[in-house]
Amino acid sequence: MSQSFLSDPVSRATSDSMGNAPQGGWADLVPELSVSNLQDSLSFWRDLLGFEVAYDRPAARFAYLVRGRLQVMLCELNGRWETAAMERPFGRGINFQMVVDRIAPILKALENANWPLYEQPSETWYRVGDQEYGQREFLVQDPDGYLMRFAERLGVRKPSPSRPSGSE
Repeated sequence: MSQSFLSDPVSRATSDSMGNAPQGGWADLVPELSVSNLQDSLSFWRDLLGFEVAYDRPAARFAYLVRGRLQVMLCELNGRWETAAMERPFGRGINFQMVVDRIAPILKALENANWPLYEQPSETWYRVGDQEYGQREFLVQDPDGYLMRFAERLGVRKPSPSRPSGSE
């Protein structure tokens, strides 16, 4: 496989593929992460985070992953869409929140692989208008340093009444 083949957009897009479109259809927003080594990234995303490869194009070093309603694309660095030099950690300034039914299985897989967490699991309640939405969440970085926040929903509650100004 030659480097010129990998950099040609038409050849990359039309290279042989295995798999199918996501079963539930295409998500309206799907991030495509540039990764330094597709196999290392697949080991993390598939084996530890529980994503499945919906389809891939091995010669283009590309994979489209799904986990329930979550969808993400991984593409090995190829010079096409890097707007500047890529330095670790990739994706500085962004974290991807992904809601799952339960975070416990992901945490267990990460622990079994001795994969460090960026932030330990915690319960967080976010104020939205006159309600609070709760989730149990943790953060982890992938092999290239992209930051993912996995969350399971805890429900909705009314916020505690605010104390009047100046009172204790």
